Amino acid sequence: MTPSTPTLLNDAELASASASINRLVTALDGVLYGQHELIELVVAGVLARGHILLEGLPGLGKTELVKGLARTLGLDARRVQFTPDLLPGDITGNPILQEVDGRRAFVFQRGPIFANILLADEINRASPKTQSALLEAMQERRVSAGGETHALPDPFFVLATQNPIELEGTYPLPEAQLDRFLFKIEVRRNSAEVLQRIVLNREIGVEPRVEPVLAREEFTALLGMARRIHMPDTVANYIARLVTATHPGESAASAGVRYGASPRAALALASAAKALGLRHGRGHASFEDVQAVARPVLVHRVLLEHSARLDGATPAGVIEKLLAEIPAQAKPLPTSLASAKIK
Repeated sequence: MTPSTPTLLNDAELASASASINRLVTALDGVLYGQHELIELVVAGVLARGHILLEGLPGLGKTELVKGLARTLGLDARRVQFTPDLLPGDITGNPILQEVDGRRAFVFQRGPIFANILLADEINRASPKTQSALLEAMQERRVSAGGETHALPDPFFVLATQNPIELEGTYPLPEAQLDRFLFKIEVRRNSAEVLQRIVLNREIGVEPRVEPVLAREEFTALLGMARRIHMPDTVANYIARLVTATHPGESAASAGVRYGASPRAALALASAAKALGLRHGRGHASFEDVQAVARPVLVHRVLLEHSARLDGATPAGVIEKLLAEIPAQAKPLPTSLASAKIK
């Protein structure tokens, strides 16, 4: 069956949604100083119903941002500190033998993954076996254990933090799991001016006070509205050409690439671009929206040859070249129409 076309949003709905999202962004700006671009991406990611991987050195505020997001949205959040001795059942839960109606039976005891937001702190310090426990949950929004399937709450997000893999005691995340993260975002260090503001307004061990700014129902409505943002054919074509160009031999920029991005990357680009359209009060996704989210969507999905890495190539550098090489329009527009192109 062909899926029905969602009803487009009217101007009043777009204005209301943009105002609500702006309140959320403003609240998070008060949690993590000097990281406005990061906050905008995180908000776009959750509006697209995606999982987000934050990478950066310890102490940059990654965990505080995730906790602040949960508080501002009034969602149920659980935190799991990933360590080498963590077992898969410590996350998903385990069947426990209990007395039920006079007989013994295994009863599934839910783990911390049964929350709206799972904060997977320092996810790459756990073993690959434990990391893989999240695969089904991140894709199917469910957990299988003891021959039974248990649905996760709706909405459900994994917001994970990881330390750079060069640090001691880290395990690289498997490619299959990386592909399930909508965004991989690098958290950069603060400037001296921002550090001064932190020193004047924060104390070690004291969390910033955050009040809910959106009711749960309001946030759920925003998630539905993001799906109703129109995806023009020309923008969808740009996404398709951009993802195709990540593969070896498909573009000059892909020289040195071993594996390009999957179809899931194209869907991620579309969802994130639509979320940005809603964020800015537009009823459609634009070329600029795709370009704004291309880096965090593609950077963890482009794998380089070993020789290319030795020569100093990086996935981020490949994506920058792709954005410069691949035109937004498949064919140049006539001069008479150039001013009317979708923006």
